[in-house]
Amino acid sequence: MKLGQFQQKDKIFHGIIDGKAVYPIKGNIFGNFKRSSKGISLDKIKFLPPTFPGKIVAVGLNYIDHAKELGMTIPSNPILFLKPSSSAAGHLANIIYPVSSKRVDYEAELGVVIKREAYKIKRQEVNSYILGYTCANDVTARDLQKSDGQWTRAKSFNTFCPFGPWIFIPEKGFNPNHLQIQARVNDRIKQDSNTNNFIFPVHHLIEFISAVMPLFPGDLVITGTPKGIGPIKPGDKIDIIIEEIGQLRNFCIKEN
Repeated sequence: MKLGQFQQKDKIFHGIIDGKAVYPIKGNIFGNFKRSSKGISLDKIKFLPPTFPGKIVAVGLNYIDHAKELGMTIPSNPILFLKPSSSAAGHLANIIYPVSSKRVDYEAELGVVIKREAYKIKRQEVNSYILGYTCANDVTARDLQKSDGQWTRAKSFNTFCPFGPWIFIPEKGFNPNHLQIQARVNDRIKQDSNTNNFIFPVHHLIEFISAVMPLFPGDLVITGTPKGIGPIKPGDKIDIIIEEIGQLRNFCIKEN
């Protein structure tokens, strides 16, 4: 199932995508909901972030191939940082290139959307706390990350966390730790890896994060990026493609 959040004129709603239409739902996406029988053509709606997350918890250096690419030691525990909810953007939205940066990078990531409050949970319980999975782009002002020595400013600009186009709600047997993941810039493949390169798989990450902070319904966890990160510039089209989940597309524009 593909569950997204959309806008039509002044109305914001969740719906299920089926073919070239979205079917609005009645009820709570984190609980019980019912699909409408009447669909709306996708060309008549605007994609929003699939949720408005209270927080975005990000993981640094979580792919073996990326650690090798950077010549860095494999971490013994997940490296966590936060992106503000204001950095969220939806499918087909613009990524705004800030005037204060001279180098902005794409980072393809698998996103995990939380279904219910998770605090100090065990690894074997994690599936029941996950609503589904999504494509994400941990956009980063790389020059500011290096100059600041910490990551908050570099990761937090408006539109620096596009995710979507929807939440993929899996059936039994789905394995988030074995999915092809790509980033493409202007249709050229820049990152091409697999989540089987994770240093810490999804269920380890959620258990670890929940021991630090409660996760709430709609929160987003982004799970790190593989090798091949690089710059974007105004005018570029950026696609994040994850097997079984979907294709997130955004466009880079210059800040006014």
